[in-house]
Amino acid sequence: MSSLPYRRAGRSGLDLSAFSFGLWQKFGTDYPYDTQREIVLHAFELGITHFDNADRYGPPHRAAQQFFGQVLRNDLAAHRDELILSTKAGNPIGASPYLRGGSRKSLLGSLDHSLRDLGTDYVDIFYSHSPDPGTPLDETVGALVSAVQQGKALYIGISNYPTDRARETARLLRRAGVPLLVHQPRYSILDRRPETTGLLELAGDEGFGVVVYSPLAQGLLTDKYLDGIPAGARAQNSAFLKPDAIDDAYRKRVTTLNKLAAQRGQSLAQLALQWVLRRPEVTSAIIGASSAAQLDHNVRALDFPALTGDELAIIDASDE
Repeated sequence: MSSLPYRRAGRSGLDLSAFSFGLWQKFGTDYPYDTQREIVLHAFELGITHFDNADRYGPPHRAAQQFFGQVLRNDLAAHRDELILSTKAGNPIGASPYLRGGSRKSLLGSLDHSLRDLGTDYVDIFYSHSPDPGTPLDETVGALVSAVQQGKALYIGISNYPTDRARETARLLRRAGVPLLVHQPRYSILDRRPETTGLLELAGDEGFGVVVYSPLAQGLLTDKYLDGIPAGARAQNSAFLKPDAIDDAYRKRVTTLNKLAAQRGQSLAQLALQWVLRRPEVTSAIIGASSAAQLDHNVRALDFPALTGDELAIIDASDE
């Protein structure tokens, strides 16, 4: 296994690799197992030790966890103590009220199922995947605390929580003796809400880390869409990226960013990954890949010099 830089998760004692590997997309039953396995094992060879999963990931739901469980059993079992495995619960995975939301039954029931899918006795990080305004926050927090007390999770995270609710969750967890380890928001050059809503500032104040997802904005922060939408691109068939996002304003902005990246001798994707990791509050950036070569390319973002003040100003101005 190679070595990536590690970054401390807030004021905890846990370090995470600067890049985490996410199984959100392309790890369902609609992709070849051997290809998926090659990518995951290569990620570990590169030094990525944090693998991010959820009960919802597939398709179908839970397929990504079942896939990873097979790889863990067949290839990575001897390295379990070197891995940080995370899972999430709370987003809908079925019509039943017990298959969604932040209730005690939903969260702990899903966690038990996830442990069976993964073939492990515990996960390192258990997330509430999204806030549930229909469930008292005390109940959601109580379920997360129970997961740690029962030995089924070592740490607790939250994902997609607005700043105010994250603040209250952190307070309740701290009072229960199970501090919030990480928050997982969407964050990229094209989506700066963790900055503008005060979430990054809250992370510093409360002492939790930030593990960001979609740092490449579903592929928008690559050169793929500079000349339109190529055949087979994600924008043609994804529920998370619509063709109307690729308009003239987008192309103008990304052309500016791509020119800056070229001047630095790197790709736009590498520039975008460096940009999210520039913040000290950010512990790790979740990346995916459709090939081992793509993974190699993205990880090389760490090889370039830090962004200068002038370069950061150009990135900021591209939004004007």
